[in-house]
Amino acid sequence: MSQAKLPSAIIVGGDDNALSIARSLGGAGIQVFALNYTRALVRYSRFCRWIDLSGNGHITAQTWATYLLGPQSNHLQGSVLLAASDEAIELIAEHREELAAKFTLDVSNPAAQLCMLNKLSTYRAAVAAGVPTPKFWVAGTREEAENLKHELVFPLIAKPLIGHEFSRKFSGAYTVAHHFDELVDTLDRFNRANVRTFLVELIPGPDDKLCSYYTYLDDNGNNLLDFTKRIIRRYPANMGGSTYHITDDVPGVKELGLALFRQVGLRGIANVEFKLDDRDGQLKLIECNARFTAADCLLAASGLNLPLFVYKRLTGSPQPQATGCRSGMRLWKPFADLCAYRQLHGMGQLTFAAWVKSIFHPQTFPVFRWTDPVPSIVNGVRKARYLWSRLMKPAKRDGDQSQSARTGQASAPLLAARVAPEVQTPSSKAGK
Repeated sequence: MSQAKLPSAIIVGGDDNALSIARSLGGAGIQVFALNYTRALVRYSRFCRWIDLSGNGHITAQTWATYLLGPQSNHLQGSVLLAASDEAIELIAEHREELAAKFTLDVSNPAAQLCMLNKLSTYRAAVAAGVPTPKFWVAGTREEAENLKHELVFPLIAKPLIGHEFSRKFSGAYTVAHHFDELVDTLDRFNRANVRTFLVELIPGPDDKLCSYYTYLDDNGNNLLDFTKRIIRRYPANMGGSTYHITDDVPGVKELGLALFRQVGLRGIANVEFKLDDRDGQLKLIECNARFTAADCLLAASGLNLPLFVYKRLTGSPQPQATGCRSGMRLWKPFADLCAYRQLHGMGQLTFAAWVKSIFHPQTFPVFRWTDPVPSIVNGVRKARYLWSRLMKPAKRDGDQSQSARTGQASAPLLAARVAPEVQTPSSKAGK
């Protein structure tokens, strides 16, 4: 197939992963379009063309569906449609037959993808597959929690069943409760917002016990590639988003991941995250994704250009056999990792010298590229505005700061998810 005849690609949703997909495909000479929320950084990339739906009012996933299924997108007929967010997966699963008549879709088992979107269903599937999980409880209300009070162990996580429904109304990806009163207050708040949750044990231990497995499953469920990585740090520690990743060969993670994927019949892109529980030496499920994730640029830097791999499979373009990825490649978020260092240093767990030594390596950055600088400039301006707004806020009372100063952690009110009505883009899952 000649380069001039290559079909275009449409990236639906996503954050840093959408930007990485655009760069991977656009850099290969493929015309890329981005369908996303207004503030998405991918709109500023020179490797894609922005689909502007701002004239349609407040943008939602339904706005995307209306555009894709309507006459406005007829000029893109035949394009490869790629999901970069949970909302996009849900959209494509719901309208798969109609979309398949107009666009080229990836191989998929929609029922399995929707199972992976529901975190409780994912945990139940893991149990059925013999994949270890933390303790979890089906308790989404104060009354249900009261009935299980004698079984619960703290700290624990109040985890939303559907992540993107939660992120429309609250910041973060979940809430940590350290005692029962905090838990029931959290459940009351979530129920008032009509957000469904269940409870999961918080696995103790540092964040470098977290690891992930990525693959691509063909129509017969065969894994066509393998990729594993570890987390080095997160912010806030033990509950926040990943700030530093490294590619590594993690024993056992592939086998557990494939057992879960095959239990539900997943097809296409598959990713699963585990944490090693030092109490019993088992890798235990954290969450699963059936789409491109925030670490996509790390895969590409390590030798696995996953968007191009998927695109070439769908278009029948020749491509080399997928091979192993290079170990020791790193993905670093400088600003967030500086915050992680400051917290860990305050807790007496990381010296400045050790932090500098850990980052003194060639790095891949989620946003910055010399060949595509505008997204990082926009991102930098936004961060500067955020910091300025924080500096201009009145200082907290000394009493409010005392606990965080002693422990290096956020105080309990800050651990609880807060209403964020002005959020325009649901955040990516933590740790991905």
